[in-house]
Amino acid sequence: MYDVGELASVSGLSVDTIRYYQTQGLLPPPERRGRRALYGDPHRERLTRIRALAERGYSLKSIRELLAGDGEPKGDGRLRAALEEKQTEAVYTPQEFARALGVPYPLLRSIEKTGLAAPQAGGGKDARYTEADLEMARGALSLLGRGLPLTELLSLAVQHDRAVRETVDRAIDLFDDHVRKKSGTSSEGEAEALDTVAEAYRELLPVVTGLVAHHFQRVLVNRALERLERSGERRSLATARRTAARSHLRLLWR
Repeated sequence: MYDVGELASVSGLSVDTIRYYQTQGLLPPPERRGRRALYGDPHRERLTRIRALAERGYSLKSIRELLAGDGEPKGDGRLRAALEEKQTEAVYTPQEFARALGVPYPLLRSIEKTGLAAPQAGGGKDARYTEADLEMARGALSLLGRGLPLTELLSLAVQHDRAVRETVDRAIDLFDDHVRKKSGTSSEGEAEALDTVAEAYRELLPVVTGLVAHHFQRVLVNRALERLERSGERRSLATARRTAARSHLRLLWR
């Protein structure tokens, strides 16, 4: 038998994460012996399974369904799993996220209201941020460290966010019209069709993401070089060209 600290040690998860899984109904309650809460090997095995599914990208909702079923998604479960697959485990509450980032919580709340920051669970008491969110947010703070003003940076980010959402909606429509709907929806072949759509999504998502990121970087660099060339700042232009030639896009897809 384990107390919660020992269970955290053998499972490789934090005490807070274990308790969070309990509140989400993923982990059965411990056995009570007086004031002591004790966990057994079934709890440890359940946590091992939850962790493995989370590392494969399943959301807590999908994990809950998989644990209640036979453990493998089928049909629409496969499609939802594909949509969630690249997400990482959400472990930080908004307050914890703000502390880890080193910013006041009210500032994070303000940014959330703009739509630029959104916890994976969507909001409320179950809202959680991921390690990937923390890494990206630290990258954003590095821009401020270079002297970019917060208000203007946020304004630019909001403008970019609106354009991205419009483009993403059109991309989803294309996928829906030319991949999902053409895969068939008959009752006999529906599960197989959804599996085909899920595989297409897994294949296309990293390709589309890479294309968008590469295009953005190429346009950014070329436009900056064009401005320097028009300005006549030859030394700055030469330095920028050398830097651009050495720079390569590093796309991290989790």
